[in-house]
Amino acid sequence: MKSEKSESINRPYPMKTILEVAELSSAAYYRKKPAGKEKARPGPKPGVSDDVLLVEIRAEILNCVFVDEGCEKIWKRLRRRGVRASKDRINQLMRDNNLLSVTRPKPERKVNEHTGTIKTELPNLMWGTDGKKFYTLQEGWCWFFGVIDHFNDEMMAWHACKKGDRFAAMEPLRTAVKKTFGTLDRDVCIDIGLFLRTDHGSQYDSNDFQKELKFLGLVYSPAFVRSPECNGIIERFHRTLGEQVLNNQVFESLEQARKAIAEFIENYNRDWLIHRLGLTSPLEFRKEFERRKNDAA
Repeated sequence: MKSEKSESINRPYPMKTILEVAELSSAAYYRKKPAGKEKARPGPKPGVSDDVLLVEIRAEILNCVFVDEGCEKIWKRLRRRGVRASKDRINQLMRDNNLLSVTRPKPERKVNEHTGTIKTELPNLMWGTDGKKFYTLQEGWCWFFGVIDHFNDEMMAWHACKKGDRFAAMEPLRTAVKKTFGTLDRDVCIDIGLFLRTDHGSQYDSNDFQKELKFLGLVYSPAFVRSPECNGIIERFHRTLGEQVLNNQVFESLEQARKAIAEFIENYNRDWLIHRLGLTSPLEFRKEFERRKNDAA
């Protein structure tokens, strides 16, 4: 109608008249964007286009040994390869292309009665241990026991077996002590002040396990009853182990499960990025700590 002319005066209709007839406000016309090329995004141009960045994101997800990683870890791994982009941009691209992690952390609704901290500033001050059950077709339900350092979330030693008794729970502990201190002699840990955090499972409350702790010189540090957050370091590792290995495969045998667990733990210690460690792996964090310690000496 804007291009048409009035027959009486042979002039185009005024825009005000057109809007009144159409019962529209003036904003309906004046806020309309002019046709043509879209305005470019303000600010400096990114070094990598969205199309190229999306290809890099897909390649990182495809080649990663872990599954279901979020945008922050993808951002960190891309930076290590020299592909620089903001977290928000990577998050938006992954969201638009349905590449975000399907695992979402659940909000903590329970009142936390534990007011202290279980994270340590130095290695070998507190270890955590616990057991986790998993299933194989041949042996049925089996057990995984591990020992983790609260300093850098490093899995120090582990043991997988059919019978999850007190002696099975001792295996990774003895292995971790031997690996760290070179011996299993009496009181090998007594001058170190190394605490061992456990829950109140029957394996850990047994006389045999307690005697082993006293023999090695470890300080027993049980968690509060019905407060798994007190042993949260190993609990979080068990969740990761389940998401990455135990819940993703059907194991024919215990031996097959052991091989999968061993491969994951090797990759975990070397490459798994942990947020509280500044998106570095357990071994990277320990190596950086040793470097700073040597520089300060």
